[in-house]
Amino acid sequence: MIILVMGLSGSGKTTLAVKLSDYFGCTHINADEVRNIHSDWDFSLEGRLRQAKRLRDLAEGEGPRCVVVDFICPLNEIQKEFPTDYTIWMDTVQTSKYPDTDSLFEEPKEYNYRIKDWGQESFNNIIRSIENDNTVY
Repeated sequence: MIILVMGLSGSGKTTLAVKLSDYFGCTHINADEVRNIHSDWDFSLEGRLRQAKRLRDLAEGEGPRCVVVDFICPLNEIQKEFPTDYTIWMDTVQTSKYPDTDSLFEEPKEYNYRIKDWGQESFNNIIRSIENDNTVY
């Protein structure tokens, strides 16, 4: 199972992804850490697609294990390159420290859960939602 936590920089993606991976005993993959490992800070469309494919390959490489991946995933085209079992949109900020990413960020067309206010209650609701979806294994 692949859980994607997406949203703008500073929205709480990594914080939520860490909590989810701890709760479910999943592997956690952070996009910034992967970029750092590959020394790839290319944020062109081609670079963003390459990063999405890289993240997809890492997540799929975990086999049937549960994986939580957090990355901005700013375009619906990029989200298509990264198929998930469960998508959480962190819609908690409208701007970030990256105006170029903010200007191209598209509201996702498909997601399972949208968070506008982040906190413990949001986390509890997400856990219930994922567990009720019966997708965690």
